Amino acid sequence: MYRALITGVGHYVPEKVVSNFDLEKMMETSDAWIRERTGIHERHFAREGENNADLAEKAALKALEMAGKSTADIEFIIYATLSPEYFFPGSGCVLQEKLKVPEIGALDIRNQCSGFLYGLSIADQFIKTGMYKTILLVGSEIQSRGIDLTTRGRDMAVLFGDGAGAMVIERSEEAERGILTTHLHADGRHIKELWCEDPGSICDPRLTHEMIDSTSIWPYMNGRYVFKYAVTKFPEVIHEAITKAGVHKDEIDLVIPHQANMRITEAVRVRLELPEKKVYSNIHKYGNTTAASIPIALSEAMAEGLVKKNSLVCLAAFGSGFTWASALVRM
Repeated sequence: MYRALITGVGHYVPEKVVSNFDLEKMMETSDAWIRERTGIHERHFAREGENNADLAEKAALKALEMAGKSTADIEFIIYATLSPEYFFPGSGCVLQEKLKVPEIGALDIRNQCSGFLYGLSIADQFIKTGMYKTILLVGSEIQSRGIDLTTRGRDMAVLFGDGAGAMVIERSEEAERGILTTHLHADGRHIKELWCEDPGSICDPRLTHEMIDSTSIWPYMNGRYVFKYAVTKFPEVIHEAITKAGVHKDEIDLVIPHQANMRITEAVRVRLELPEKKVYSNIHKYGNTTAASIPIALSEAMAEGLVKKNSLVCLAAFGSGFTWASALVRM
């Protein structure tokens, strides 16, 4: 069986920066309130005419450049997002057209904050079984157009930003490096604690004026409930990965969690008894970019020299569904 090796990573965020002070002009909030509760200082919003697959394309080209590959080398696309351009088709096909790689497979997955790691696990299986040699994995989000940027929606609106991250995963026969293990979980009993209720096929008609006038078209989160589960499941799934791989947590060079909230990241770090330098965070710059947050963070960690060849990196995520996941990777 082959090993799946990460050979290229890239990210892109829109040029428009929206600070907490900018949000103060849109809603009743404050820079101090946002920083204290989330650790976020600013985020990036897509400009008019800039869409999900536009961000993904820029991130993908950077990842391909690092890997020394061209678009012609891509055999399969996996695209994780909760904010596609259209209800259908998926953004994977939109990106495929932009990259000019017709007829290869394009798979869209919707596992929200855990989406990139679900995609990583899928890519790992396709590579290991010999189905593909080179896979492009993308996490991309434009959430600025799907949040209520008023006082009514401020609890969610202050959290999110736009951006994309991409990864090239290739077949390798190296014994030591590559994706060592992945772990996927979900518990649908908690769907209403973090969700966007409308519109959807459960509604007949799909969209009404009543929905638009209410809050059901905007994302909702029971913050305390989500926090309680996140700080439990994050450490559990990280321990699951290192136990499966037969390593000790002290051997890990860097933990890169999904960038949901600085308070969650810090609580997880404390529970795992890890030093600050071993848990990466960039939420202060980008906010929560959902499926894009892990590849953006990995791309930046590599650029900063925190992740190098042979670094042992643990990736972990928790989010809507509830879903949670982890991966242990030897870079």
